[in-house]
Amino acid sequence: MKTIYLLTLAFAAFAATSCEKTETAAVETTTPDPAFEAYFTDETIADAKPIHVARTTAAPGDEIVLSGRIMGREKVFVDGRASFLLGDPEKLTPCNERPGDKCETPWDACCDNEMKPVGLASIQILGEDGRVLSGTLKGTKGIRELSTVTVSGTVDQSSTEENLVINAAKIHVEKP
Repeated sequence: MKTIYLLTLAFAAFAATSCEKTETAAVETTTPDPAFEAYFTDETIADAKPIHVARTTAAPGDEIVLSGRIMGREKVFVDGRASFLLGDPEKLTPCNERPGDKCETPWDACCDNEMKPVGLASIQILGEDGRVLSGTLKGTKGIRELSTVTVSGTVDQSSTEENLVINAAKIHVEKP
């Protein structure tokens, strides 16, 4: 009886520390806008910095090159907008890379909430009017949750120490 109690207690402790979600993630269907392909390149973009390093010196108007993975929240692509979250793999770990974690949305990196303030950047594509373009980037050139990407662009005027916002000029999606 004592063994069953200890096993139950150990399982409960493990379950409490896991990021696993019990609800089923909704299957999302998207149709990428072909106009966004002009912002993507098959060429590697050089001199990329991790997000946590770039944040220390990035100021609005600066040209910048970041590398990371699309992760950081359950919904990493902004509905109806050409925007996504880029996570720093040096600060955030997707749940599927944690042994025994079976989270259905591993890109949310839910076990690293304390590191998200230094490990995330918002990436957006602006139109000529200075507003974020309508549509979705998801699916363009294979970009999706957990894709490894490099982005070159400019730090947006709305960017702050707490919220790094990049206006993308070029996006390179690493092939799996």
